[in-house]
Amino acid sequence: MQEQKIIFKNINSFELKDIFDCGQCFRWNQQKDGSYTGVFGKNVLNVKKEKEVILMEGVCKKNIKKTVEEYFDLNRDYNYIKGKLSKIDKNMEASIKYGKGIRILNQDLWETIISFIISANNNIPRIKGIIERLSYAYGTKIIWKGIDYYTFPTAEQLKDVTVKEYRELGLGFRDKRLYETTQMVVNKQVNLEKMEKNTNTFEVREQLLSLSGVGPKVADCILLFSTLKRLEVFPIDVWVRRVMNDLYIKQADETKVSKKQIEKIATEKFGDLAGVAQQYLFYWRREA
Repeated sequence: MQEQKIIFKNINSFELKDIFDCGQCFRWNQQKDGSYTGVFGKNVLNVKKEKEVILMEGVCKKNIKKTVEEYFDLNRDYNYIKGKLSKIDKNMEASIKYGKGIRILNQDLWETIISFIISANNNIPRIKGIIERLSYAYGTKIIWKGIDYYTFPTAEQLKDVTVKEYRELGLGFRDKRLYETTQMVVNKQVNLEKMEKNTNTFEVREQLLSLSGVGPKVADCILLFSTLKRLEVFPIDVWVRRVMNDLYIKQADETKVSKKQIEKIATEKFGDLAGVAQQYLFYWRREA
């Protein structure tokens, strides 16, 4: 582990708030100077943007350039994506203008699974608190600039943790789910390495749904926000149901709008970029 830094200039579609506060990640925190510091994988990084210059510095296990290019999806042309989606309709165009700096991160699959199990029926401050406590208790310490950070614990690091110990971290009803999913992964009942290599989204979703605490919405979040990177997947929560009903379905009682209705419209309108469209719409409706 060594301290590294890198500077990028004129990266299109890269705004810190849009990336870190759009609901896809839970371990990035805004600093007093407006930068964000986060832990991902075995890396601790601070990201700062001043005009068109982005400075990233921290401790990375591997080469910082390769690490951040992969994690921040820097080799994907988001200008092309935004241009294509903006042509669909005025609603899409408006949401893209609002969240113009969103990039969908390539997050570690295991961490994404556990994080979104924790996210079920939960709010973001509480999710972040639980994940920090879990990492502090069972992760690996990294010291940077005199501050202790903790990596997200691996399945092996969690294999002997009991349901009671999870409950003491404030997990509530999710304690048993974390325990059961960890045991399934440790015992290779679900093989994450094979899952990452499987190009069949239906099969991967079915494997995810076999994990304790993973329902359809959580499975879709994992498919979209992890290294699985299925951009065609359209996670549906309360906000997404609301915005899709308001803009496209227009039913008097939005709670009666079915997941199938929403998915049908998302597929027809947004195609293989439905997941990216979802992020723009979700962020726009929730924040604006």
